[in-house]
Amino acid sequence: MTLTSKPIVLCLSGHDPSGGAGIQADIETIVSHQCHAASVITALTEQDTKNVKKMQPQPASEIISQAMCILEDLPVKAIKIGLIGHVETAKAISTILNEYSTLPVILDPVLAAGGGAVLSNEALIDSVVELLLPRTTILTPNSIEARQLAKSDDLQLSGTKLLELGCEYVLITGAHEQSDAVSNQLFYKGKCIETYTWDRLPHNYHGSGCTLASSIAALIAHGLEVETCMLEAQEYTWNSLNAGYQVGKGQHIPNRLFWMQEHS
Repeated sequence: MTLTSKPIVLCLSGHDPSGGAGIQADIETIVSHQCHAASVITALTEQDTKNVKKMQPQPASEIISQAMCILEDLPVKAIKIGLIGHVETAKAISTILNEYSTLPVILDPVLAAGGGAVLSNEALIDSVVELLLPRTTILTPNSIEARQLAKSDDLQLSGTKLLELGCEYVLITGAHEQSDAVSNQLFYKGKCIETYTWDRLPHNYHGSGCTLASSIAALIAHGLEVETCMLEAQEYTWNSLNAGYQVGKGQHIPNRLFWMQEHS
């Protein structure tokens, strides 16, 4: 038997029936980077391209047993975390990460849906800060999430505070800021070490954060340096958004397979 040479990324994310975000976004992105995606569903949702209507967290014991089953069998190179949705889910993920403490962890802290539906509360935010941030290699919050997690209105202070809370790297995305261009800031060792500027695209997108975090995770799984992963993942995400399309009555969907059309 010959095992695949494709790096394996384990995704712990919610399921989005519209196909725009969540586990489907993770898989499309990871496959696009020539990696293999293993997946554990953290929550089922009722949602469309406009907003999340309902969320049903999955049992913590099932999340743990499914993830352990995969980790005991597959040589996972990185773990990507998306929608958590419940304190018990955060505790379950913490149990998994503590058992496999050497694996890099890329956390996209999904605290609200793109349409505005709240997917967290103070108890969950506190659990993420206490249990997950100390085990996070790369945190990828948008500017709103960064302020919520750090409990600070100042974005620069939020970035440094998130490092103090245990993250090794923090990439704060700036699409929610009122600016002509989008500025994403990378924090490391107590300060902002890089600012990336991207042209602002004309639409709102459903699944952009999932795409970015999964792209980083896949590139990390390939063994690339973090700074290289950051730049390449942002470029991939911007191209996915630029090639995005509208499938319903709400937000646009990133075209994470844009590269197939380019070469067809």
